[in-house]
Amino acid sequence: MIAKRTGRLVVLAALPAAMFLTVGLSAPALAADGNAYQIDLEQLNNSGSRGTAMLSIKGNQLTVQIESEGMVPGQPSAQHLHGSTNGHDFHCPDASDDTNADGVLSNTEATVDYGNINISLTTSGDTLATSGLAVDRMPVADKQGKLSYKRTLTVSKEVVDHIKDLHIVQHGIDRNKNDKYDFDGAGASELDPKLPQEATAPTNCGMVMGASVGSIPVGGIETGGGTPQSSAMPAALAGSAAAVSVAVVGAVVVVRRRRALAAVRTESLGSAA
Repeated sequence: MIAKRTGRLVVLAALPAAMFLTVGLSAPALAADGNAYQIDLEQLNNSGSRGTAMLSIKGNQLTVQIESEGMVPGQPSAQHLHGSTNGHDFHCPDASDDTNADGVLSNTEATVDYGNINISLTTSGDTLATSGLAVDRMPVADKQGKLSYKRTLTVSKEVVDHIKDLHIVQHGIDRNKNDKYDFDGAGASELDPKLPQEATAPTNCGMVMGASVGSIPVGGIETGGGTPQSSAMPAALAGSAAAVSVAVVGAVVVVRRRRALAAVRTESLGSAA
């Protein structure tokens, strides 16, 4: 009985860290009262952008990790936690929210669904909603359009209590496919006429999919009745998932071998008696 229980614990102990590897993120060190939540970022505006994020909470410290791809190369991406901490039910938008039918889902049109900015995910300085357009403090995608972000923030009790009601939105599209934000692609932003619409339109959105590191979301995200525009995992993340499968299988094999050796030893001792 003890041998069997030990074997199960070996496999279970390997799973939480393995699950974080499936999304290309390192597993955060969580205290007993800590929680971690996965978010799958799905494209908006046919941007081709997608990614995975992890929110981990320890006390009033919130660590946000994001790995995304398909962003506009070399351009900053405004990104935020949108939603409400007072019970309102917001969610990710879809193409049907393009109410003026101009072919671009603007931030104003999408805000009806995903709510106002709660936290601006800047790289430095404050994270207030008023820093939502602080593009000089937002992460910049590399030449391949990949973006990595990690920052730990001190948040309010309301955010801690309602973290599952918030969602991540990244902004920045390239409608005319010239690898930059310009006014030729979609005109001026309705938020700030000094900025191109391409710089402020949402490129992806994701909602919390699991309540702990021990649960893996299945399927695409809910977008308020519309079908997900993309549920595929980025290639780099898919590779990590394959590696995890191998690691878990290896752990199971080790446990089975240990059980077999234990059985042989028991039989040997019985014969000697």
